[in-house]
Amino acid sequence: MDSTDPLSFELPKYEQSLDFSNDPTIKSIEDKDGKRYTTLNLSNYAKQVNDATWSPNMNVNSAMTIKMQALLDWNHASPGPIDGGWGMNSKKALINFQTMKGLPATGNMDQKTWDALTKKIPASKPVLVTYTLTDDDIKTNFATTPSGSEAKSKMKGLYYQDIKEMLAERFHMDVRYLDKLNKNKNYQAGETITVLNTRGPLNERINRVVADKASKTLYAYNGDKLVATYPTTIGSDATPSPQGTFKIINRVKMPWYKATVGEGSDKKIHMLPPGPNNPVGVVWMGLSKPSYGIHGSPKPEGISRQASAGCVRLTNWDVLEVYANIENGATVILK
Repeated sequence: MDSTDPLSFELPKYEQSLDFSNDPTIKSIEDKDGKRYTTLNLSNYAKQVNDATWSPNMNVNSAMTIKMQALLDWNHASPGPIDGGWGMNSKKALINFQTMKGLPATGNMDQKTWDALTKKIPASKPVLVTYTLTDDDIKTNFATTPSGSEAKSKMKGLYYQDIKEMLAERFHMDVRYLDKLNKNKNYQAGETITVLNTRGPLNERINRVVADKASKTLYAYNGDKLVATYPTTIGSDATPSPQGTFKIINRVKMPWYKATVGEGSDKKIHMLPPGPNNPVGVVWMGLSKPSYGIHGSPKPEGISRQASAGCVRLTNWDVLEVYANIENGATVILK
């Protein structure tokens, strides 16, 4: 197994001179200002999603499911990639939202939960919108991610593999759901596609996080106030995460990754370049426990399901939100 320790080595001087912190990948996920969103020419299905309203005894359909997932995303109880399926991460997100608001954490929708979800959301805010692809979208660097650390180390960057993968991450969507909404699209500049209208900034300082392996959730606090929750993968049976209280000691966007393969005389070290398909995604936040940290993921659809080498793994967009609101010295509790 490759070790996860992206900050424990000295880079060659050339690589030290490269600054990936403002890489277009980060801008793609973080900076949505100036993007062209409308509600024109939406499909009947998209209109049904936007108009969906919960009521007692209703039959929950796919439109209502997307509306609920979007509301959880907007309220910073992340359901992970939005896909229209009410799976494990969506159920957890609803429980977490209820906990955030001091409601009974039943995991079931009720009137008080619906009212809390929609309290600060304008009734006219659409869930699905049309977005016009730009020249910058099309000209983004894309490259197939090779298998094996040696092959990855020879890449200039571990970029998005294609435009669909990039757009799915930007709009917090499962790429299969993006495909479902945009059948027969060519993804060319000037073309309009249907995407999720994603959440705004958290605007809450995070000074403590709790990574709970049992619930596979990262809880983010401002003092004693729970301000956000995120589905996460925490270690594995083969490489369990440590338990205890630690501090964040460094925070890096677009980190390099040190991959150690083999043992003894067969041991090889490969330095993998930054990118969304880097094994630790687009952010590394190192802990006071050496070699452990909170980081992103090249496979957002696997969060809460995949293994991690002892670390705390989030989607790239969720880890960027944590990064934006936390400082070095913040407390990290692993349990």
